[in-house]
Amino acid sequence: MHDAMPIDQCPFTWARDDRFAAAREWVTRHPDFVLPHEFEMISLNDAIAILDVAPTDDLVVCHGDPCAPNTLINPDGTWAAHVDLGALGVADRWADIAVAAWSAGWNYGWEWQQPVLDAYGTDLDREKMTYYRLLWALG
Repeated sequence: MHDAMPIDQCPFTWARDDRFAAAREWVTRHPDFVLPHEFEMISLNDAIAILDVAPTDDLVVCHGDPCAPNTLINPDGTWAAHVDLGALGVADRWADIAVAAWSAGWNYGWEWQQPVLDAYGTDLDREKMTYYRLLWALG
């Protein structure tokens, strides 16, 4: 999907700046929100500070909700379809990759994160993985 869809023809955005503004607002409205286990050692204010330093974008058309249940697989294991495209838009590819690998861990076991990266054909980018997971958690 990321390599097949032209970003200049996508009328939707999943822009990091918009999502960061929403995360700041969320933290203001929910000061007692508890971050997921992966981030439990940082405060909400520290989370916002981390998100304020954005990594360089590699823009593609992103799914926007790349959790495992939103990718349908054929009985032979090949991709069949993506569903729940309500958040589709132009964003950094790691906005999808980070959450897709995280979702594989939630749904199938943490050992499935690396196979997601392998299937995508990328090495772990720890900075972007952390950034986009934290942004997702506050979105």
